[in-house]
This record gives sequence, C-alpha cells and structure tokens, in this order.
Amino acid sequence: MLTIKELTQTVGCGITPRMVRHYHQIGLLPPPPRSEGNYRLYVDADVQRLQRIVALKQQGFQLAHIKQMLAKQAVSNGSESLWPQLQQQYQTVLQKLIKLRQTATALEGLLGRDRGCQSMQAEAIAQLRLLEVETQTAQSLSEDLWHHLDAATADHPENFHEALQQLLPDLSQRPEIEVDIISHLVLACGDVSLAGFVRFSPNAIKAARESLQAGCTVVSDVPAVANSLDQTRLTHLGCPWTTLLDDPHLSSAAEAEQTFWQETNWQARLDSLIDGNIWVVGYAPSVLIKLLAAVAQHHRQPALIIGLPIGFSHAPAAKRQLMQLDIPYLTVEGTSGGGLLAAVALNRLAASLIEKPNCHCYLQE
Repeated sequence: MLTIKELTQTVGCGITPRMVRHYHQIGLLPPPPRSEGNYRLYVDADVQRLQRIVALKQQGFQLAHIKQMLAKQAVSNGSESLWPQLQQQYQTVLQKLIKLRQTATALEGLLGRDRGCQSMQAEAIAQLRLLEVETQTAQSLSEDLWHHLDAATADHPENFHEALQQLLPDLSQRPEIEVDIISHLVLACGDVSLAGFVRFSPNAIKAARESLQAGCTVVSDVPAVANSLDQTRLTHLGCPWTTLLDDPHLSSAAEAEQTFWQETNWQARLDSLIDGNIWVVGYAPSVLIKLLAAVAQHHRQPALIIGLPIGFSHAPAAKRQLMQLDIPYLTVEGTSGGGLLAAVALNRLAASLIEKPNCHCYLQE
C-alpha cells in the first residue's frame, strides 16, 4: 500500500498530491481506502490508472474525455474500445487544426503584405471596420475584404523577404545561418508554422561548414533528393554526391520505403558511406532508422545528418532517435519533411559557406 506522496513519487511526471485529490473529486480516480490514521492508501492498480491519465493528458486529451475513455475501457475490459476513441479524438483535433489553419491563412494574407500592397491593405481594413459585422455573412465579409486586398497583387512581384519579416516568430536569438535556413524552409513549403519545429543540434552549423569545406561526400537517400541539390555549389566546394537507393524511378516516400525493404544490397553501401559524410534523407524513414542504428551500434560518425523523411509513425520516431544521439543533425519534428526541404537545408548550408566563408555567428550558441 502506498501513501499519496509515495503514489506521486512512483508515477512522477510532475504529479502532485493536490492533483491526485482533484482527480478524486472529479471521479477520474476512484476513492481509495483509508488507514487507521485516515491517510489515503493506494495499490498497483491505482499507479497504473494514474500513469494512463498522465500519458493521455500529455497527448492533449482533456480530463473529461479521459474519464469517459477509462470508463468505457473498464466496461469492455480491453484496449479495443480505446482505438475508436483515439480516432474520434484525432478527427476532433484535426478539425480544430483545419479551422486554425484557415484563420492563420487569413491573417497571413493580411500581415504578409509588402509595401506595394500596404495602401490597399490600409484601405481594406478601414472599410472592414465600417462594415456592420452583425448584418454581414462570413462569406460576404471575406469577399469584401479580399476584393480590395488582392487588387494590388498584379502590379508588382511579391517581396518574400518583407512578408517573412512580418510573419516569422522571433528568431533574434538564433545564429544568422540558422535563420537563413529556417526562412528558406518556410518559403519552400509555404507553412510559417514550420519554423517552430525546425531543430538543430548545437554543433550542426559548425560541423556542416567544416565538412563541406573539407570536400565531404553528400549522400542522399534517393535520386530525387540528389537532383534537388545545388550541384554547382557542391562542385565549387569540391564535394561529390551520391545516393543510397539509385533507382531513378522512385517518386514518393512510399516507393522509397518499399524499395529499401525489398533490396538487400544497401547494407554494405550504407556502411561504406557513413563516416565523415553529410547525409540528406528526405524520403524513406527506414533509411534514417537503419543509418542511426549503425551509428549507435557501431560507433560510426557521419559529419551531419539532415533527417527530414516523410511519414506518420516511422518518420517522427526516426527523428526522435536522431535528436537523442550525440551527432550533428538538422531535422523537423513530427511528420513534416520531404526531399525538397532536405535539399533546401543542404543548399543553404553550402551557399552560406561560399557567400560568407568567414561568418562565425554559429559560434555564439
């Protein structure tokens, strides 16, 4: 039997006795038996239930929803009832994300205006303020706004630099080269929120510049990534490039993943290309997983891994593994990625080395 203090210490994760008492009050935890001194007492089942609550809460579930899920699971006495609930919760969250994305897109359309559109922007906002919102439908309000805002877009080219300055989060504490890479990644995918998920190891920029300057080989997972590399700049730096899977017909992450598992000749090739080279993985998550396994098990040392494979389970897992190893890396948390983004990251590293060979901003980290 555990006291409430021992229960919270066993579960950890920031759980406090006060939180446990609150869970009792709302029915999330069943009332425990009491000792002769009137202390709450807990058993292993309580530990497991509280661990489930913590895990679900960390995944973003609300306490009321957790209570329903645990109640249904207790009735069915199995995990099969949890699966449809997770799917339902995912669809709910996804719909919220879609609505937030629509709102963000509208705000980007307002805030991401360069000087050539600012007069139209001011006029449109002024007219928007004069509208009687309660008498307007959302559609007419939107049409009225965009009609004025879009009028100036045909008069001049878009100034991406000005837009990014107004839309990107505060990156003033990041090195100049990192900011440049993040900006180009955002431009490549059109998603400003990506900036919040880009991750650099502390020594990534330094390792990249030193290895590129030394003429390392750049290894991509598939030819499509290699074809997106700035081969002119790599040639200037004396850096050759090659691919692990050399099938030129691979056109998707699914095909790359399938080919990787069907072929057997990649192991020796992977082993021979690890040490001292930059890896640019933008398609198959299994390539990154096997690469990291070789690094961890055989103490191999790539110069840098740009890990941006696409996927919904393996890719996020591979990126988490990458960030846990003591090697230079550049990645994007979650499912986002792709060959174009991976190539853009490498291309900006090469460009910064050529354009600013004496830049040491990254040493301020």
